[in-house]
Amino acid sequence: MANGGGGEHLVHIIAGGGGQGKVASPEKWLNRFVRFVVLIERLGNALGTLAFMWATVVLLGGYASELSSDDDFASATTIVLLEAVRMFTRDNNRLDYQLFFNTRGAFRPLGWSGLIVIACFSGILEIIWKVLWKKYLTKFDGSLLIAVTLSLLALGWSITVQRALKLLICNPMRRAASVWTLWGPLVAIVLLAPSISIDGSMIEWAVFAVLLVAVLITTISNLRFTRISKLVDSVLGSKQEFWRKVTINMCMIVALGLLVLNEDDASMMIAFEVCALLIVSFGNLQIPAAVVRVMLALNELSEPAAYNESVDGQKNIKASLRIFYGMVLGQGILYAVACMFEFFSFIPRRSLIRGGGFKGQWGMKSVNMYYAYASEKCMQGGVLAPKKINLSTFAMNSVNSDSSKNQLAGIRMMHNFLQSQPTKAQLLSKLATSTKTMARIIRMLDWTSPKDTAIRLYAAKVTAELAKNLRAGTIPGTMQLVSALLDADGRLERGNPLLDTDDEHERRQDPVLNTEDSREVADNQFQTQGQLRDTDILLETENRSTQEVGMNKQNSCVLRCWQHISEFWSIPKEQLRTDHDLLPALAMSIIESLAGVDQDNCVEISKAADLIPKIIRFTICRSDTMNIKAQQEILLKSSLKVLQRLTSIGGETSITLRYKISKHPFLLSNLSGILEDDKSSQISRKLVAGILRNIAVDEKTRQEIGRFQMIITKLMQAFLYSEGTMSTNDDHLSRKVAGQALAMLTIQSAQNCLVILKEPWFMKELKILIHDKRYIYLAASLLRNLCLHARSELRESDLKELSHTLREVLERILDADGAELEILIGLSSQICKVIPEDFTRELDAGQIKQRFAKRLVDTLKANMKPSAHCPGIRRVVLDQVIHLMEYNSRYADCFNAFGMTDALSMVEQTPSKAENYRLFLGDEGFMEYSMPLSDLVARAKELMGCD
Repeated sequence: MANGGGGEHLVHIIAGGGGQGKVASPEKWLNRFVRFVVLIERLGNALGTLAFMWATVVLLGGYASELSSDDDFASATTIVLLEAVRMFTRDNNRLDYQLFFNTRGAFRPLGWSGLIVIACFSGILEIIWKVLWKKYLTKFDGSLLIAVTLSLLALGWSITVQRALKLLICNPMRRAASVWTLWGPLVAIVLLAPSISIDGSMIEWAVFAVLLVAVLITTISNLRFTRISKLVDSVLGSKQEFWRKVTINMCMIVALGLLVLNEDDASMMIAFEVCALLIVSFGNLQIPAAVVRVMLALNELSEPAAYNESVDGQKNIKASLRIFYGMVLGQGILYAVACMFEFFSFIPRRSLIRGGGFKGQWGMKSVNMYYAYASEKCMQGGVLAPKKINLSTFAMNSVNSDSSKNQLAGIRMMHNFLQSQPTKAQLLSKLATSTKTMARIIRMLDWTSPKDTAIRLYAAKVTAELAKNLRAGTIPGTMQLVSALLDADGRLERGNPLLDTDDEHERRQDPVLNTEDSREVADNQFQTQGQLRDTDILLETENRSTQEVGMNKQNSCVLRCWQHISEFWSIPKEQLRTDHDLLPALAMSIIESLAGVDQDNCVEISKAADLIPKIIRFTICRSDTMNIKAQQEILLKSSLKVLQRLTSIGGETSITLRYKISKHPFLLSNLSGILEDDKSSQISRKLVAGILRNIAVDEKTRQEIGRFQMIITKLMQAFLYSEGTMSTNDDHLSRKVAGQALAMLTIQSAQNCLVILKEPWFMKELKILIHDKRYIYLAASLLRNLCLHARSELRESDLKELSHTLREVLERILDADGAELEILIGLSSQICKVIPEDFTRELDAGQIKQRFAKRLVDTLKANMKPSAHCPGIRRVVLDQVIHLMEYNSRYADCFNAFGMTDALSMVEQTPSKAENYRLFLGDEGFMEYSMPLSDLVARAKELMGCD
């Protein structure tokens, strides 16, 4: 429980996992790595700031006229301008700083498209060298031309293309990137033609033709022509993207080799390609700027300009320059070291992916976002200031951001954290102190825009987990937003033509299932899964070959290391969305969890308008209500689970909820349809039986259920005629719940008892179950109700079967206790009233009359304070005593011998209102008896001959 402050509502989250020891966070290693790299960068920034101040104040301010204009003045001015740009962007424009001077991102992963760029760059340089340089520009310095060309290419690639596409996200840029991805390989191969045409051989032309054909085929196959796509799918299936990348990469490697072989000076071409590789690898200007600093500083320190120290103005200039260049050199080295360490950041990031349970491409993106977040946080504030950086805080900040990308990443991370106990406990503790985040997650449930489809889905998943520990009343409007999720089922409701207009006949479609955005998300997920499957095939092949070699060299350390590396490098598969990811199903899961937390949540549920009818709507068993049968089954089970939960709670709220549920005009017909449907699952039938058991607490509802004779018939079949033996626990529970429902339906209902007695073999089956310890109490309850309410309809065969149960019942009474004892004595009392001769004969034949009488008296004395789980135990004992003495007055002496008179006096002196009810749900009593307990005591005392 935490106070949000500022007039905000309290958020109540019941913490779980208490008593656990402190668990190391999965991001701990990555945080340490980030702090180390950032510390080096900040030291470099500090030296740069000192060098800037030293140059502006001491050198350019104090010795400007004395500095050598060709060397020191130009170098100092260049460094000052470079440092000024860095300092300005760091303090005023963080976006520009990340673009130009940030250590994070100084190296760009080459990726599969990097080979295409290198091939294009190398082809352009080859054309410039052979066509322009050899024919037209021989009088200029070739090294200068190459340097200028490489510089322009570096600026064009590192800044304009690479970073701008990431920072300026817009549709034209995205289309440009997709066009380059599609046609880039073909451009790289075409650029080979001018170079080969000058002095190429037939072999080189043949290789060029093969490369051109291969790239053309892969390009055309990616143009999504229908016939071509079908042909490619039939040949490669889901592996087409994988083989396309392999083909393109092989073609680019061969093209680079062809450029080297076609050049007279192969070393120069190799140098071109190495330069192109470096250019493509640069993510920003941090490394080039560091190299410039180091080269200028080393050059000036190794060959210092001559100054006359005898002149007053030049006395300290050499020392000042050494200090300045020393700081510049240190800054450049620190930046270079930080960039080199940052290059290996993929190791802790990959470790976090596996240790934090991240999966698939979204996991990689999320960890990369957290890495950027941690770096930015460490760059802020003091160097030694404590910074609380963890995944939970990052996820919460992302959820609270205004960016859809960050919101989706944050909510997916939260969902991932809630799947593991250590991270779940950490997240719950933080959410308990963040009213803003909790409110944002709940509000996301109402984000119906197509672009927010995925966010809404994962918000529902997160809420379903949080609902197990959440008090809904602390966030106003929670139940209304959850109720809105139930409308996202994609079904069309048929209205009454006398009431509905045409425009009212259109219903909302489920954005999770039917929007264009969701289809695009599904396509992306499918492609991602295909890529992951291809990667897994490679790893599986490598592992298989490794295992085959390992059979010969089992102790090979190299093979073991390779296995560990392969396992570390692989990314866990991302789980595809399932039919359980339906918004209505998640909504009902949320409601079910909330109902299990406390009574306050049940109050909120009962107040929600139209919530109960929306849930009951999903209990209809019709194949035309959903397009997919599996989805229909999931929604059906979800609705039944919620209804069973809502009808099983106790207290005053339970009366309201059961009334709202049982009064629905279609509930019983829907439940009957589920029981009648042979295709219904066992789980659904069990849930239906549980609902019927719970709502049968109300007398009026019991009578209404009895009018659906098919319901009682199906429950009897489930309880009595289960085929074979119970092989699983679910089978046992299904049979048990069906028996409970029958027992509840026959309480104070002669109508339902008569329906049951229409089955001629019912009593025989019950007699068998009396001897089964798993179902004896259910069978005993049913027999008691039948004897009590349908005594006149019992046949001779029924009475005979009833007599055969006597010995088992009486023996159980001598050992049972609590609610079980109440049930058994209640049955024995009714048997005594229906067939008293058989009952007394069994007592005498078994020589247990004395023990039985003593057991009854002791039970009265031991239950002077009745409990909620067996409130009527004294009542059934008095019934049994009265029936025995009414049949034969001699039993009064037997009871008196064990102190029955004193026991009756004690009962008379300790009345309890709880004994007027058959059962309790919570603190609320149900099924009130018509006869007061005092009347039974008076009748017993009368039969005992007491005054």
